[in-house]
Amino acid sequence: MAGRRRVTGASLVALCLLLVSLVSCGGGSTVDGARAEVQSLLDRRAEAVLDRDAAAYARTGTRAGFDNLRAVPLADWSYRVTSLHGTGDSATASADLSYRVEGYDRSPVVTARSLSLSRDRDGHWSVDSDRPARKSGQQLWDQGPARAVRGERSLVLGVGQPAGKLRDYAALADRAVPAVSDAWGPRWTGRVLVMVPESLEDMAGLLGSPASSYRGIAAVTTGATGTDGRAPADRVIVNPDAFGLLGDSGRQVVLTHETTHVATRAHTSPATPLWLSEGFADWVGYRDGGRGPAEAAPELAYAVSQGEVPGALPTDEDFGFSGDADGLARAYEGGWLACRLIADRWGEERLGVFYRAVGAHKEREGAVESAMSRVLGTTPEAFTLQWHDYIRTTLT
Repeated sequence: MAGRRRVTGASLVALCLLLVSLVSCGGGSTVDGARAEVQSLLDRRAEAVLDRDAAAYARTGTRAGFDNLRAVPLADWSYRVTSLHGTGDSATASADLSYRVEGYDRSPVVTARSLSLSRDRDGHWSVDSDRPARKSGQQLWDQGPARAVRGERSLVLGVGQPAGKLRDYAALADRAVPAVSDAWGPRWTGRVLVMVPESLEDMAGLLGSPASSYRGIAAVTTGATGTDGRAPADRVIVNPDAFGLLGDSGRQVVLTHETTHVATRAHTSPATPLWLSEGFADWVGYRDGGRGPAEAAPELAYAVSQGEVPGALPTDEDFGFSGDADGLARAYEGGWLACRLIADRWGEERLGVFYRAVGAHKEREGAVESAMSRVLGTTPEAFTLQWHDYIRTTLT
């Protein structure tokens, strides 16, 4: 047919020579070789970060970002190249960055990065840029030089924040830790890592979500759930815009609430409903405060005054940041009152046992039912009726 010709032995050799920059005729790939070279480069770059060796870091490429990390106490820092794409003397590497903050992370944070690379005339690769991969959140030091303040039981890392303000966060966290241990028990790390970006937009950048999702939310805790007993790499991430609007007691409640999530994370699993995890954190946050039920649950108190008492426990969907601020508040308040009911009628220790029992269940279905039967001697239907009456009598 027109346009076709046989491939002779000589032309096959020529074809192999043409493609040698990508794949050799013997089956070995020069892409694999380049990937190994880039991995070696990133290994040296990671070693320079841990050694605080600016000169060694600069020999691997751009120095951008090195000074931003100076104040961060790192126990580990490493890259694992997952893919390499490019032609000639430029390439883009996708890599997983794994790191641990010394004294706070028993498990590493793993985050996807995209690195632009170039190769000089001698064939040596260097890093031109190192950014979060698409759909991955920023790290705090991506936003500027990090400042560190150590408390007795806390580490506060901030960007664009004065040292005095970071010390205030450390004081709040230092008070939160013993309050959480008193309510939950001492079997957790007893330390909390707080990150304070410069603005709401920067908080959203750390979380890889739109700023609108967190407007009005004072802080969140990040970390993987699990029941293996290990403390994950949790961070309390503050929204400085919303946090700054709170009074002293409100700020303490928020930091204690978030620290509770750090303490309970190893016993929180996909089986744990949000009414329990958020309600328990609020219960600990309000436990030592002077707020009465109506003051701590104003939206539900108003609903009760209008004759509108909820008939069912909040669902996970009720805790979504959908823009319905009143509905979100009622969900948190309902979860808090459910945990307060358990503490009042079955005892605080039994509340902790119940929380752990739910989280230890293999799946969501049946988790609450089983724990209520074994720990509280009741059923979800009977408990919901008690909770309904408890809300009405407590908030009237």
